[in-house]
Amino acid sequence: MVLQSSSLPSMAIIVTDASIKNNIATSILYVHLVDHPLIKTVYYAAFVTSTEAELSAIRCGINQACNKKNVSKIIIVTDSIHGARKIFDSKSHLYQIHTTAILSELHHFFAISQENSIEFWECPSCLN
Repeated sequence: MVLQSSSLPSMAIIVTDASIKNNIATSILYVHLVDHPLIKTVYYAAFVTSTEAELSAIRCGINQACNKKNVSKIIIVTDSIHGARKIFDSKSHLYQIHTTAILSELHHFFAISQENSIEFWECPSCLN
């Protein structure tokens, strides 16, 4: 996927993963942008759910991609597609802080051009 996107300078690929061990959540985020070094970010948080950790990583990835010039397509690869769906669920009050921030960032992203797009791809953890 990264090799294929190397000819598309307007694409950002975001790969997220989150896990919880001993009440400590670890979120790992990779952001690939053409002509930029690979960005790896690790977050630790105590007493949060795996969905919160995943949404936090997605939020950070979208923020990083939207702050780069000329990005018009974002692909988010996650092992928690059910967590990503929470972004667009207005009834999910537990995650409003994350969803509001993500939707605000996406609002600006789509306001730049109606041609901009975002895709969510599921990659289960069992595939490593």
